Formats: sequence, C-alpha cells, structure tokens
Amino acid sequence: MIARLSGTIIQKSVTQCVVDVHGTGYRVFVPLSTVYELPDIEQPVVLQIHTHVREDAITLYGFCTEEERNVFQLMISVTGIGPKLAVNILSGITAGEWVRAVAAEDLKRLTGIPGVGRKTAERMILELRDKAVKLGSEAVPSGITAVRTGEQVRDDALSALVNLGYKGSLARDAIERIMKEAEQPPSLDQVLKKALRILAG
Repeated sequence: MIARLSGTIIQKSVTQCVVDVHGTGYRVFVPLSTVYELPDIEQPVVLQIHTHVREDAITLYGFCTEEERNVFQLMISVTGIGPKLAVNILSGITAGEWVRAVAAEDLKRLTGIPGVGRKTAERMILELRDKAVKLGSEAVPSGITAVRTGEQVRDDALSALVNLGYKGSLARDAIERIMKEAEQPPSLDQVLKKALRILAG
C-alpha cells in the first residue's frame, strides 16, 4: 500500500501528474488544489497518497497535505461518493472549507460544488458531521472534559475555531454570544457546535 511518494515531476496536467521515483513513473490523480501547488517539470515533489484498489485496477490519488488526504478518505467512506467525485469536490472547495461546511451543516455551500447534489450533500452531513467537528477541534487538548472553567472553555473553543480558519475576532464574538445565552455552563463540544452554526450564517 503506497502512502507517500517522493520523487521528481515528469508530467502534469489539470487532473493528474507522473512522479518518477528511482526510474519508475507513478501516475497520480490530483485535485486542482494540489495541481496549483505542484512544482515545475523535473523538480522534486512529495505527495501524500491514497491507494485505491479494485479488482481491475490500482489507482493512486495524491495530495499536498495530510489534511486533504484525510478529508478525501472521509468522503469516499460515504455511500455514493467514489474517488473521482471526491477529487472533484476537493477541486471546488478546500479541505478546511469542506470541514467547516459539513460541521456547520451548510447545505448551500456543499451543493454549490459542481457534481454535488442535495442528496449527496445531506449524506455527507449525516455520516460525517461528527467527524468533521472532531477534525476541526482535534488541536484542543484532550483529557480535560470533566472539569473545565468557563474561561478554559472559551480559550479552547477559540483555539479550535482559529485552527479551522475563522478570524479570531469573529470566533470570539460567537463564543461570547453562546456563553451569555447559555442557562448552564456549556461544554466545549456544545460551544463548538453552536459557534460553527453562527459563523456559517
């Protein structure tokens, strides 16, 4: 199972590239987000790889970052989403934007991607929303779930949202709004879920 390729770019187009690794050329299918980052011909490259195995073919899909590969692998775990559609989705939305859209249940953003209909978007949200929320907050320290002060929840939620790509000022405003409206001190998970909905609006 190939998980990473390090070699030299010898061919590239808008959908694929060929990487020479010690004299062997590997054809790798890539999303546009990765195409934009590819170096010039004859230059060194490192790609994170997903190896897709079928009875009649072994196909390599490449990504510039592990985040992109992780999102791709989440997508193809959804019924009805194959590797080609997943690559198309990542050509129309960044990995970070996809995580935010799924976590916030943003159907409008997801159905705005070419090739993604309402049913496909709904399946992604239904099957992957919790995983998307986790992806966005995995930088938050674990093991402190039971006892967190309100200040700790604020800090951890802000860190997670900024890590997702939201501006600090907007994230802070959303968190403060949630904390003020809460009848009881909310958990970190509750704050993140509500904040993502507010920021998506």
